[in-house]
Amino acid sequence: MVQIRTGRRTFRQTTGAVGAVALLALGAAPAVADDATPEFAFGAFDPIKGVKTGSTFEVPATFTSTGTEPLDKVFLSYEVTRGLSHTDLPSNCLRYEVPSYDEAPSKSQAVCEFDQTVKPGVVYAPEKALTLKATSHALEDRLRMVVEAEDAGPDENASEPVRGTAPAVKLVERPDQTPATDGAEYGVVDTTVSTENTADFQVTGAQLTGKVGDTVDLKVAFTNAGPAWVLGNRDTSAADVRVKLPAGTTVTKADGFCDKLATGSYSCGTSQSWVDEGHGETYDFTVRIDKKVAGAKGSVAFAGPARPFDKVASNDTAVIGLDVTGSGASPAPSASPTSSAAPTPSAGSASPTGGSDASATTGGGSSTTGGSGATTLTGDLASTGSGSVLPLAGAAVAVVGLGAGTVLLARRRAAQK
Repeated sequence: MVQIRTGRRTFRQTTGAVGAVALLALGAAPAVADDATPEFAFGAFDPIKGVKTGSTFEVPATFTSTGTEPLDKVFLSYEVTRGLSHTDLPSNCLRYEVPSYDEAPSKSQAVCEFDQTVKPGVVYAPEKALTLKATSHALEDRLRMVVEAEDAGPDENASEPVRGTAPAVKLVERPDQTPATDGAEYGVVDTTVSTENTADFQVTGAQLTGKVGDTVDLKVAFTNAGPAWVLGNRDTSAADVRVKLPAGTTVTKADGFCDKLATGSYSCGTSQSWVDEGHGETYDFTVRIDKKVAGAKGSVAFAGPARPFDKVASNDTAVIGLDVTGSGASPAPSASPTSSAAPTPSAGSASPTGGSDASATTGGGSSTTGGSGATTLTGDLASTGSGSVLPLAGAAVAVVGLGAGTVLLARRRAAQK
């Protein structure tokens, strides 16, 4: 499965929901909604497709007040993700830039104030539609429009506002259109904007070199070479990268963004549900070389859903090579598991064979799955389950017993005297 790092920050939506429940429990919210509260409905709005990079396009928004009383003022906002930008913004609009946070990508928001009467049941639209521009890295972007009777204010992480410089616009009635009564409830509509663009996803392999018994570092990478950024669904990875280790090796520590699929095979994701152009992820593994296997090779490759935006297939796979130096013979253990003098190792402590994964990694590691969060096994107990530790332990017990007997005898003689 694809992996996204969890436990980073609480979503604002989740926080808001918890807060709402708390207010209800305290009686701070009324049990029945106020019928006089202004509500709005947007007219039908289809996804915008076929946009060219560098071009501008209009956003034909219409809405209706579904309340019962006229309103003196309304606010209409347009929120877009980073592949789109506002252009020719009217002077009655303010623009805010909001950086990425809470697992949400960065966005640009324009809020336009219309200081005029808005009658219920009438369709309204700006006299001049707002325009947006598709940047050179646009691909699949999101557009959200909100209409409200009061200004909700900027996002808490927003930049200082910038006022538009184009002539102010006002709302005009559209008597030829049927008032909207449902669909986009509460004056919010979300849609997508598709731009004709590409993004070249590519992976990079590595070469492992060392002697049998060595533990070496492995770094493989995924990169979005652009020119477009790629935005996926929230809480899903922007890519699924499969890492397969060469035969004769054991993973002793896996990257925190990787989930183990099978012995020596991992599915690695991204830290967010999007990846900007020129960025990606580097996956770090610690690998033990167990034995020399002729021609052993691993791989790095993409999996998961099709990527129609990626037109270059030649860099979708890469090799993980293995060069075992020396004779390639496994080092002799300090005490042979088959020797009659050594205790029989337990089922859970036998030495791992080539291509299998160690049972754990560094203690106190990442809370994510995929090899993080345990302890690498080392020393005689880890390799054989016994070694010289048990005879030493037996000797220690004997010494303790002898000391205890000596103390007891001394106390008895003292008592007799």
